[in-house]
Amino acid sequence: MQKLNHYYRTLATGFCFVCFGLGGLLLSLTVLPLQKLFIRDEQRSKAAARRTVHRSFGFFIGLMRFTGIFNFDLSARQHLAGVQGKIIIANHPSLIDVVALIAMIPNADCVVKAQLFRNPFMRGVISSTGYISNSDPDKLLDDCTASLKQGNNLIIFPEGTRSKPGKPLHFQRGAANIALRSGCAYIALQISCKPSTLTKEEHWYNVPRSKPTLAIHFLKAIDTAGYYNLSSPSLAARQLTRDLQNYYQQILS
Repeated sequence: MQKLNHYYRTLATGFCFVCFGLGGLLLSLTVLPLQKLFIRDEQRSKAAARRTVHRSFGFFIGLMRFTGIFNFDLSARQHLAGVQGKIIIANHPSLIDVVALIAMIPNADCVVKAQLFRNPFMRGVISSTGYISNSDPDKLLDDCTASLKQGNNLIIFPEGTRSKPGKPLHFQRGAANIALRSGCAYIALQISCKPSTLTKEEHWYNVPRSKPTLAIHFLKAIDTAGYYNLSSPSLAARQLTRDLQNYYQQILS
């Protein structure tokens, strides 16, 4: 019976990922262009597109729960209601972390890898929502600051990529630079996926023997005001990055 269940969950996982890709393509070709056609103001159009993606990702989370390939514990949702202009940071153990976060946050913006703008299934979604490319580091800071000032919540993974199971965390300075440039505070979340799956080293079909649970918990709000007293912006960014890394390392150890 356990072997049969594992075989089913492997097939169901493939089905869900196919639905995700086709859903992104469908949104890019139909719903999002229509929204852009009827909402002429660029910022309002992007906001509407982000709400559409929020609902679509919520549907996808529901689909994974319904098909029995994942359990979800999204208790952080209650702490994110009504939050505006904050930087949402979290560790990054699995491929679906950002999907779950966007499903929880209606006004979410995020930084995406430049190569995703060439992905035929996702580039229409990304361009319609105005999600921010990491291709130009200097422009990235300005775009993130502008998005936060508009009241969006910016999702950032300080590691810059998915964690490697069993390896120490290594945070990049991007999350610190954005906070110090924008003057915005963090909302710190913890993501766990047990048993581990959809890591950087695994393919989608490496399904664990038991059904995994993705849990997202609220940790705390983190104010960055004290770092402005340091002697230089680069020193402040290094110290803030180090403090964030040490905090998450303690939480996850």
